[in-house]
Amino acid sequence: MLPPSLSDTIVALSTPPGAGAIALVRLSGPQAISITDGVFIGKRLRDQAGHTLHYGTIREGERIIDEVVVSLYRSPHSYTREDVVEISAHGSDYIVQELLSLFVRRGARLAEAGEFTKRAFLHGAFDLAQAEAVADLIASDSQLSHQVAMRQMRGGFSQELKELRSRLIHFAALLELELDFGEEDVEFADRTGLVALLQEVQGLVRRLLRSFALGNVIKHGVTSVIAGRPNAGKSTLLNALLNEERAIVSDIAGTTRDLIEDEVSIDGIRFRFVDTAGLRDTTDVVESIGVERTLKRVQQAALVLYLFDITNTTPQQLEAEIEVLHAPAGVPVLAVGNKLDVASDAELSSFQHRPSTVLIAASRGDGLDELRETLLALVRGEGLDRTGSSTIVTNVRHARSLEQALQHLDAVVLGLEAGTGTELLAADLRHALAALGQITGEISNDDLLTSIFTQFCIGK
Repeated sequence: MLPPSLSDTIVALSTPPGAGAIALVRLSGPQAISITDGVFIGKRLRDQAGHTLHYGTIREGERIIDEVVVSLYRSPHSYTREDVVEISAHGSDYIVQELLSLFVRRGARLAEAGEFTKRAFLHGAFDLAQAEAVADLIASDSQLSHQVAMRQMRGGFSQELKELRSRLIHFAALLELELDFGEEDVEFADRTGLVALLQEVQGLVRRLLRSFALGNVIKHGVTSVIAGRPNAGKSTLLNALLNEERAIVSDIAGTTRDLIEDEVSIDGIRFRFVDTAGLRDTTDVVESIGVERTLKRVQQAALVLYLFDITNTTPQQLEAEIEVLHAPAGVPVLAVGNKLDVASDAELSSFQHRPSTVLIAASRGDGLDELRETLLALVRGEGLDRTGSSTIVTNVRHARSLEQALQHLDAVVLGLEAGTGTELLAADLRHALAALGQITGEISNDDLLTSIFTQFCIGK
């Protein structure tokens, strides 16, 4: 018998609200076809094959609400694995509300947030990690975030986790068997083989966890603060990176008083560049507020570009100025020397071999390609397959579950080395398996599902 929520037929608008050319109203559930049949004037839907389109009108009594095209999908060959009807109507708010009200009066109920995808998960269309990737795919705003979400939605991450769990389950079963024969002091699980397997699994889990830093960047972008003294060329650099005149450029020091932000995609990764007020001691009240905001924004940055004028800065001054930034630990600070085109050979040689330094001429665009490559290398860290075929963790919930799994795997390894009893080993191994299972939904609870699917839009 189906749970009460699955025995209902649900309805929702699946296109964005507001006036438009087309609005798509979706019904899913046991009565989706019969409810629509009761108001659709055209072919009798219950006699039609799935994956077919039908033109007609939606009426209530003699009143025509709209001319529509109905898409018919029969269970289990639909997104939710239930009978699904999708009605393409004219994109009027009035028409949409009339259709929704009509279907509710005929026996459907309004869908909850993410309920269509939740039903697909509950019916086994895909696992929980794939379901969450659906939301990531909808939210993707760069080529790389789209590639990563698409790969996860198609089961790449899930398959890797499934293989990890299946290998651990075999040994867990042998440990559980030992517990059944505890009084006979027998060992079914090869301890040496278990240690080797656990070390391999630990390595894979650590790799996935390391990928989360990059995954978070792919999903949310990189906030990159451009800091430096007045007239270093920060606004010129921002305009060059964005390829537009976004910030005012002037020879007058202190022109930029407030933060100017904009985004650009570099090789599929979204960077949000922040042009800031020049760092210097000033008696100007407004400018001093801008300097305070700059230092505060540095504390919130994922990456800092410290821009300096090659022609009037020494290496010692550069080090002292970067120190003043007090960038948070772990945040990369890239020194960018500007005015390459007018610097002398002696001035250039002072910085050419300094680590984490790129030399450019922002006004002419010289060195910008090298700067972009350096930015990508800093963000990618250990590297990324640009085709998007590498498994990358982008979800905070997944990262926390992997951390829990690794913690229990570490405990099992330490226990094996210390000769810990089988019961404790088995308990830690069960916890590790449970943590991995929570990612794909093999182990889940109603609160977890509610938390995940309420973040979806209503019609998905």
